[in-house]
Amino acid sequence: MDGIIIIDKEPGFTSHDVVAKLRGICGQKKIGHTGTLDPAATGVLPVCLGSGTRLCDMLTDTDKEYVAELLLGVETDTQDTTGRVLATREVNVSREELRAAVFSFAGDYGQVPPMYSALKVNGKKLYELAREGKEVERKARQVKIHEIEILDCSLPVVKLRVACSKGTYIRTLCADIGARLGCGGTMQSLRRTAAGRFRLEDAVTLERVQEKKDQGRLKELILPVDLVFENCPSLHVRGEGINRLNNGNSILPEQTAEGTVHKPGEWVRFYGSDYGFAGIYAYDAGKKCYLPVKMFPGGRG
Repeated sequence: MDGIIIIDKEPGFTSHDVVAKLRGICGQKKIGHTGTLDPAATGVLPVCLGSGTRLCDMLTDTDKEYVAELLLGVETDTQDTTGRVLATREVNVSREELRAAVFSFAGDYGQVPPMYSALKVNGKKLYELAREGKEVERKARQVKIHEIEILDCSLPVVKLRVACSKGTYIRTLCADIGARLGCGGTMQSLRRTAAGRFRLEDAVTLERVQEKKDQGRLKELILPVDLVFENCPSLHVRGEGINRLNNGNSILPEQTAEGTVHKPGEWVRFYGSDYGFAGIYAYDAGKKCYLPVKMFPGGRG
């Protein structure tokens, strides 16, 4: 099977656990996830099957949206409540101070990655060093908070909605908000509500996937690969261009049914004679042809 299943990850599972369970349910090995969710976190986890695994890096790089609970007055070594408590403080914060601190993180933000993360320093993952009791210097990385909203405030707990760029650590954002308020803070819960174009309403639990498999209706849950590129224009290859398309070679505009020349560099969906999705191409003005960006054999499942 080729395509994408949007999983609503349950707490207690790692992203790798989800992949392992899906391999068993689907009966195939070629499955990959598109961005790690911590075991305690829940929500949207796009999982790619077959040729869809070529999407993994593309989907990992998309914007995300989360709903998180920030617990003020507590600092932990992992920046969430699964970690060891380092300090506790009283929370004497006004609503105005809270709003000012939270909204100050909107926009570009230099974020120092947490020690408990899978980022590597000198070939070793940071969480491995952290478990050895070591802490190393980390450079701040530029992330962007597109939107941040206070959904509920029942101090010391603040419920936030955050829309952000790839690579943003929400638990670090929670810790940084707490630090700005002077009382410290840690993440109490996290639910990913969107990853790129995929939202919670698109997601299903692993239990639901198993039910569909038992009913012989598993394919109903598998989204086609080209759905990810639905905003890109499309061209349909014909005649002698078909063999070139099947081999991932360059395609001339006149080898398509439309004969259209799109803007240089613009991503275009290419389809074969059976209207099966073949891959993404972009026009090269110098060579006067379309060149492959990424091919997806079997991309329509």
